[in-house]
Amino acid sequence: MHEIDLSKYRLRTDLIVEHLSKFKDYKKCEEQYKDIKIETITLDKDSAKIVSKKEGIYKTIYFEDVTDEDNFNNLLYVTTCTLKDLFKSIDIKDNYSGLIVGLGNRKATPDALGPLTIDSIKITRQVVELGLPLDSKYRVISSLVPGVMGTTGIETKEIIEGVIEKIKPDFLIVIDALAASSIERINKTIQITDTGIHPGSGLLNNRFEISKETLGLPVIAIGIPTVVDATTIVSNTIDYIFRHFSYEKENINNNKLKLVPLINRDYKSHNNTLNKKEREEVMGLIGNLSDSEIKTLITEVLTPLGYNLLVTPKEIDFVIEKLSLLLSKALNKSLELN
Repeated sequence: MHEIDLSKYRLRTDLIVEHLSKFKDYKKCEEQYKDIKIETITLDKDSAKIVSKKEGIYKTIYFEDVTDEDNFNNLLYVTTCTLKDLFKSIDIKDNYSGLIVGLGNRKATPDALGPLTIDSIKITRQVVELGLPLDSKYRVISSLVPGVMGTTGIETKEIIEGVIEKIKPDFLIVIDALAASSIERINKTIQITDTGIHPGSGLLNNRFEISKETLGLPVIAIGIPTVVDATTIVSNTIDYIFRHFSYEKENINNNKLKLVPLINRDYKSHNNTLNKKEREEVMGLIGNLSDSEIKTLITEVLTPLGYNLLVTPKEIDFVIEKLSLLLSKALNKSLELN
């Protein structure tokens, strides 16, 4: 096998958990609420340097479904509590005013999470500007949908800087659709962090960083992965093939399993226990490669042809509507004053 220049094929993901999958030197704690898992990763100066990520707090919420009413309400509760916890951790005071920015392109459904979320945010700054009394449970909140550079010709950071200079908010919340390197996380993961955001970084199309370091005020970034590339789909499928054969091998004498239709056998969480020879019998020469080598090979094959397409689920219109409503409700609740 020839040597491959990995620098040309960076990981297409915005999720901290996918960047840290090969590292251990960082602080992590996990909580569970019903079927929802909340993972908090804290990177100090040393651990951030080791993993080449920014120092700060990263909270990731894992869930299975946002379309069911009970699941939606449970997820709303968890997201609201997670936001409140982060606000407290970075000392967002009750008298602080906030600017909420919805990044993305409203006309491209997978990228419309930010603009759609802004549609249902409770905006209160106009009340104060008109000299009217503001209910004591609300803080001063304004919003912005800057669009994308392809339609405005202006860097998102430049638009935000101009608004910040004019209205002078005390903190910034940025909402954006993300990319993931696992099909399991699409529309099923919420990442919340105080480290800001690089718009387009998961698509290898970095724009200017939006963070406390670049803007001079606390920046909370909220994102949900809505797209995955073709390389990920193919490599994940190969991994599932190995898991499938491993699962069938280990349960070959399980009479109860024989009564379960093949389509209903859930081996997603089953660890692949096939040895090298068995992997080769299933996938030939590819079976001899490690997971990372398989992914790199597929990227090397698809990218020159322009076939490493970005893919989103067919029900994205319905799901993005639910996810944007979830974020807007969670933000409205978490920003209310006690």
